Amino acid sequence: MQDLRQKVAYITGGSKGIGFGVAQKLIASGMKVAISGRTLKTVARAADYLGDANTVLALKSDVANIDDEKTAVNQIIDKWGQLDVVLANAGVGHFAPIDQMSDAHWHQMIDTNLTGVYNTLKASVEALKESKGYYITLASLAGTNFFASGAGYNATKFGVVGFTQAAMLDLRKYDIKVSTIMPGSVATYFNDNEPSEKDAWKIQPEDIGDLVLDLLKMHPRTLPSKIEVRPTRPDKK
Repeated sequence: MQDLRQKVAYITGGSKGIGFGVAQKLIASGMKVAISGRTLKTVARAADYLGDANTVLALKSDVANIDDEKTAVNQIIDKWGQLDVVLANAGVGHFAPIDQMSDAHWHQMIDTNLTGVYNTLKASVEALKESKGYYITLASLAGTNFFASGAGYNATKFGVVGFTQAAMLDLRKYDIKVSTIMPGSVATYFNDNEPSEKDAWKIQPEDIGDLVLDLLKMHPRTLPSKIEVRPTRPDKK
């Protein structure tokens, strides 16, 4: 997939943060990109900023709902006739000691961060077989490093890492590449953060976009299946 012109990508949670930053980089490389989110108005606003109707498609989809994801993929195929790259990026985080965590927050994280990744792959896998495409999940360093008040989030991200690596073994016989990206601190709106100069030390969304481009341009014989990425110099408290 070293020539990305006219290739088609689908990014869940693409209206802001990492998904939006990746979308910008892929569009600049000549790709057509569909972005989705739970609120169409928000996604459409982001799509208008990213490009025109020939290059960007705004979709309403809750990744926790398999039917939403199937509909989203079908809309992409109807518009562009193919699907080459999928980035399962949508995610939520709630942090509290396990004895104080609400059942609602636990289930929302499981349904979005873990089941959502499964739903997105199940909805897109046949299209990726056709294109010999690439499926990428956005995990986290929290998928290998546990921390206090992170039981729910850790559980989902550990799960995403395991799911993605097993899926990689299942799908490479179809010439589908599968990778997971595990970032540390990224300057996004995650967990009610408002990105500003205080986040300059963090990984920027466009940095993850560059990393995705590097993966897509890698020689077909080589697969970086799990990538950890972190700020060079963490903020000193």
